[in-house]
Amino acid sequence: MTTTAGHTEHMEHEAHGEHAEHGMTTIGYIKVALVLAALTALEVATYFVDFGPFFMPLLLILMCVKFFIVVSYFMHLKFDSKIFSFMFYTGLFLAIGVYATFLATFKFFTA
Repeated sequence: MTTTAGHTEHMEHEAHGEHAEHGMTTIGYIKVALVLAALTALEVATYFVDFGPFFMPLLLILMCVKFFIVVSYFMHLKFDSKIFSFMFYTGLFLAIGVYATFLATFKFFTA
């Protein structure tokens, strides 16, 4: 006959095993962090280099790439159900659409 404590320990061990497979290794997180740092350095560099009309699209593209990386790896959406990824990415595209509309309003309707 199994005691409740033994049953609980067995369930915790199974849950921990599932969780361990759910994420990445420490080296993987360090690599992702280095990529994010490089992209952030590129974003900061856009301030010092004149990109002309490509300034805002470049920043928006870099923002989207960083969002995908953070959401995919640090929020574990890469390892979860695809419906969660769809919800996050839909929100991102809606936010970009609202932001672009907002910027266009000031560009086209100012005196």
